[in-house]
Amino acid sequence: MRKKPVKQLEAAQEVSKNLSNKGNLLVKGLQKIKKVWRLLGPGLITGASDDDPSGIATYSQAGASFGLKTLWTAFITFPLMAAIQEMCGRIGLVTKSGIGAVLKKHYPKKLLYFVAFLSVPAAIINIGANLAGMGAVANLLFPQVPVAVFTFLAAVLIVLSIIFFPYKKLAAVMKYLTVVLLVYIIAPFLVKQDLVQIIQNTFIPQIEFSKEFIGILVAILGTTISPYLFFWEASMEMEEHKAKALEDRKTHQKLDFDKEISNMRKDNAFGMFFSNFIMFFIILTAGSILHKNGVTNISTVEEAASSLKPLAGDFAYLLFAIGVIGTGFLAIPVLAGSCSYLLAETFNWQEGMDKKLTEAKEFYLVIIASVGIGLGMNFLGVNPVQALIYTAVLYGIISPVLIGVILHICNNQKIMGKYKNGWLSNILGFSGLALMSLAILALVVTSL
Repeated sequence: MRKKPVKQLEAAQEVSKNLSNKGNLLVKGLQKIKKVWRLLGPGLITGASDDDPSGIATYSQAGASFGLKTLWTAFITFPLMAAIQEMCGRIGLVTKSGIGAVLKKHYPKKLLYFVAFLSVPAAIINIGANLAGMGAVANLLFPQVPVAVFTFLAAVLIVLSIIFFPYKKLAAVMKYLTVVLLVYIIAPFLVKQDLVQIIQNTFIPQIEFSKEFIGILVAILGTTISPYLFFWEASMEMEEHKAKALEDRKTHQKLDFDKEISNMRKDNAFGMFFSNFIMFFIILTAGSILHKNGVTNISTVEEAASSLKPLAGDFAYLLFAIGVIGTGFLAIPVLAGSCSYLLAETFNWQEGMDKKLTEAKEFYLVIIASVGIGLGMNFLGVNPVQALIYTAVLYGIISPVLIGVILHICNNQKIMGKYKNGWLSNILGFSGLALMSLAILALVVTSL
C-alpha cells in the first residue's frame, strides 16, 4: 500500500521536471528573440520603410494587373537590394559620414549637385503621395474625419516626433512600427489559395513583352531599390556608430568595429528580406483576390483597400488599411531624413537626429519643409498618382548613377580600406546596376 504514494510522487516529480524544462526552453527562446531584436536597427527600419504607401500601391497594381505573374520579382530584388544597402551601411560605418559627404570629399561637386537636384524633389513628391494615401485610407476607416484633416494631423505628428524625440527613442518607435507590416502576411489567406500556382509563379519567372508588363517591372524595381534608402541607411549607420561609441566610452568598453560591421550585415540582410517578404504577400493579396475577381486596375492604396472589402471581407480590408497608415508613419521620416542628411552634407550644415533643434536648425528646417511641401501638394490638388509617375522617372534616372557611384566608393581602397567590396558584393552590385539600366532601356523601347 505504501508503494502507490511513492509512484505518484515520482510521477509528480517527472511532470514537474518536464514543465521546468519546457519553462527553461521558453525562457531561452524569449532571450534569443530579445537578443535578435536588439541587433536589429537601421537595416530593419530601412527595409520596412521601403514598403511605404506608394510602394504598396505599386505592388497592388502588379498583382491586380497580372495576377501572380510578378511574385518571382521578390526573390530577384532581395539579394540585389540587400547587397546595395549593405554597401551603403558599410560606407556610413567606415567613413563616419553619409553618402553626400563622401561624394563631396572624393568626387566632383557637380556629381553631388546632380544627385541632390534629382533625389530631393523625388523624395518630397513621395512624401506627398504617401500622405495622400494615408489620408484617403484613414477616411475609409473613419468617414466622419475629412481626408485633409487626417493628412494634416499625420504630417504635424511626424514632424513633431522627429524634432522632439531623441534619436534613440525615435529609432525605437520606428522599429516597433515595422511590426505593422506583418498584417500583409495574414490578408491573402483570408480566402482559399492555390498553393501549387503560388509556388510555380514564385520560382518560375513569367515575362510578358508588353509595354504594361515591362512598365510594372520597372516600377517594382524603382520602388524596391530606391535612392532615398541609400542615403538614409548610410546616415543611420553613422548615427548608430556615434551612439554606440558614446555608450562604450561611458562604460569604458573598447569598440569592436569588426563586430559592428558583422552586426550591420545581419541587420541589413534581415531588413531587406523582411521588405521583400512583405512585398511578396502584397502582390499575392492583390493577385489572388483582386485580379481573380476581375479588379485589374488599381492606381491608389485606397482603391486596393476598398476593393478588398466586398471580395475578402471586412477583416482583410481593415488589415490592409492599417498597414498603409502604419508604414506611412514609418516611411515619411525616412524620406524627409534622407533629404535633410543629403542637403546638410552638401552645404556643410550641422546634422543629426541626435541633435536638438537649436543645434541643427537647417537640418530640421529641411525636414519641416520637405513634409510641408509634400503636404501642400495635397491641398493644391496635385494628382498623387501622376506625382508618383514623375517620382519613378526621377528615380529611374538617378538609380543607375547612384548604384555606379556606390560601387566605385566601395571598391576604392583609399576610402574603404580593408572593408572594400569582396567578389560577391561586386557581382550582386553590378547585377543590380545592369538590371536597373536594362529595365529603364526596355521601358523606353516599349514606349516608342
